Amino acid sequence: MKNLNKRFVYFICMVSAMGGLLFGYDWVVIGGAKPFYELFFGISDSPLMQGVAMTTALIGCLVGAMIAGAMADKYGRKPLLIIAAILFTVSAVATGVFDDFTLFNIARFVGGIGIGIASALSPMYIAEISPSAIRGKLVSLNQMTIVLGILGAQIANWLIAEDVPSSFGSAEILSSWNGQMGWRWMFWAEAVPASLFLLLAFFIPESPRWQVLRGYQSQAQATLTHIGGEEYAHAEMESIRQSVNADASAEKAGLKTLFSRKYATVLTLGIIIAVFQQWCGTNVIFNYAQEIFSAAGYSVGDVLFNIVVTGVANVIFTIVALFTIDRWGRRSLMLFGAGSLSVIYLILGTCYHFHVTGFGMVILVVLAISAYAMTLGPVTWVLLAEIFPNRVRGIAMATCTFALWVGSCTLTFFFPPMNAALGSSGSFWIYSAICCAGFLYFLRRCPETKGKSLEELEKQLVK
Repeated sequence: MKNLNKRFVYFICMVSAMGGLLFGYDWVVIGGAKPFYELFFGISDSPLMQGVAMTTALIGCLVGAMIAGAMADKYGRKPLLIIAAILFTVSAVATGVFDDFTLFNIARFVGGIGIGIASALSPMYIAEISPSAIRGKLVSLNQMTIVLGILGAQIANWLIAEDVPSSFGSAEILSSWNGQMGWRWMFWAEAVPASLFLLLAFFIPESPRWQVLRGYQSQAQATLTHIGGEEYAHAEMESIRQSVNADASAEKAGLKTLFSRKYATVLTLGIIIAVFQQWCGTNVIFNYAQEIFSAAGYSVGDVLFNIVVTGVANVIFTIVALFTIDRWGRRSLMLFGAGSLSVIYLILGTCYHFHVTGFGMVILVVLAISAYAMTLGPVTWVLLAEIFPNRVRGIAMATCTFALWVGSCTLTFFFPPMNAALGSSGSFWIYSAICCAGFLYFLRRCPETKGKSLEELEKQLVK
């Protein structure tokens, strides 16, 4: 597109994607704080309470994802992004303030609502505002900022935490600065990007596709003209109007419409894609890095450094995805991700079974994260943002994101007891089998969506 206003497009997409950055930070910061706040709250010997602490935010994600679709369809995408920014800011401050375990979990729950809203709205907003030729790259920016948030949390945790001598026991760690204040500053650091997101969110436009659905034709025209010029705006407006007019009930589309037979195939595909991104197992590495690297023979201090290494790999290969997703296509990347993870987890589980320790285990973990980062991580959000029609995209994206967080919640909650019962070897063998099943499903059901407008995809996927 010769008339594309790249500066404007990238600005609004990056601001929206800041929801992803905060999503990544809030989601992972707890992993580095985990060895310290568990001692502070006296739950280090309770797998159940550990699971509660890790899962509370995920329950908030479910709530956020549940309300995001209906509210975004009613009030617009922009107001919901602002609300998410407010929730991130409040949660960041409150989580570090409270000395009571219940209040700590309430603050994590509030942050989880913000994650749920941002995870549903950010990729959808970017998809709706992006030209089709570069939509994959722009939506992938959301995953890019997620991994930058993950890396930011990992680096913040590493820098904030004081060195922990290998001779320290639980009592020494609890009485140290890490055990009393360090974990608080890990959460408080999130308030800086959260406040910036809140400020910048006021300067982005509303989604033109939502504006057309709600009858704000002139505003939509103005936004599209600013993006790509008058010719582009005219073509996009005509395409959007045709899509909207094809269904007289466009404004009334809700769960009843979404769960009708007409959308059954595409909704099933979306839910499976969303859940698989979590059940593939890679996210366990971020949330339970301490246990995974400890089982590989590393001390607490070394674990924090290894976590940063995995975060760097995550960022590098997400950058690779930005340049491959519109070239190689979504389907091929999903197949590569599922297949490679199945093999890596099989090897990783076998190494744990035979008590292999040392740097080789770090390499395997990095390979798993790298494969995920350039495939399942970003491609999932791109596909979810692309495959649904305009009239149900908000509620469909929220439904799939809700399913994603159900997957994440169950994965995170059940990993400690599963790991205790089966060991690290058994856990990773299960994830290997899940990834193999995902590969076979995508081989049969996953469509290629690159280079097609959202309205073209609607004609292809919804009969």
